[in-house]
Amino acid sequence: MKAVIPAAGLGTRFLPATKAQPKEMLPVFNKPTIQYVVEEAVSSGIDDILIITGKGKRSIEDHFDRSFELEYFLQNSGKTNYLNEIESISEMADIYYVRQKKQKGLGDAILCAKKHIDGESFAVLLGDTIAQSNVPCTKQLMDVHEKYGSTVIAIEEVPDERIERYGIIKGKKIDDSLYKIEDLIEKPKLEDAPSNLGIIGRYILAPEIFDYITEIDPGVGGEIQLTDALRLLDEIYGCIFNGKLHDIGNTVDWLKSSIEIAMEHDEVKDELREYLLKILK
Repeated sequence: MKAVIPAAGLGTRFLPATKAQPKEMLPVFNKPTIQYVVEEAVSSGIDDILIITGKGKRSIEDHFDRSFELEYFLQNSGKTNYLNEIESISEMADIYYVRQKKQKGLGDAILCAKKHIDGESFAVLLGDTIAQSNVPCTKQLMDVHEKYGSTVIAIEEVPDERIERYGIIKGKKIDDSLYKIEDLIEKPKLEDAPSNLGIIGRYILAPEIFDYITEIDPGVGGEIQLTDALRLLDEIYGCIFNGKLHDIGNTVDWLKSSIEIAMEHDEVKDELREYLLKILK
């Protein structure tokens, strides 16, 4: 299975930090956000990844490419740990790139992948969410797809105050972690939401999704919404993600995620905890 990572957004919520660098390259602790996403795909057994980029996103390509000058310097300096780490980044997977020419929404970004996918089901991983779990989120969806042969999306319970930020599903419960979806609504008001189960940016999509994307009209925000195309599919399942989700959609959540992930690293957690306690007194 191939994976598609849409990374063409302008990152306006992070301005001015994203004026000259992609939102996807903002570091969460010690790695850019998009590296966590690529690592999830690779850990799920995927080694063919297409990243949908846009103008000003060249640093994403540079990050996953070789850096011979840096590698030479690290080799001569005896910094083998750093050398091994950056070499592994360029060797993780076969990564390809295509540009979304105009900002027309997530559905349009995914449509850019049609030729690369070549008629097979494929994974989609959005770059504003880091999913941590023993079994990668994408692999959890792949397992459901293998069983049912249909489109599968990752979902989780969403607090009331965040309902308007998510696509929300209406579905019939099959078991504790799986729903057969009857409808999806993009960013509804709380009173219009059919449930509190939100789409969290991981999908296994059947190839016919491309046909439906070309049929739909612009939706919320005047953009081509993937949610509107998903509503046209004959069968679709929602899988509750078993793991920890880090939202990178705005500056506060990005900062929280960076601190939480840093606290998982023994070399910094004690010093960081001491500092946080000091400034919060």
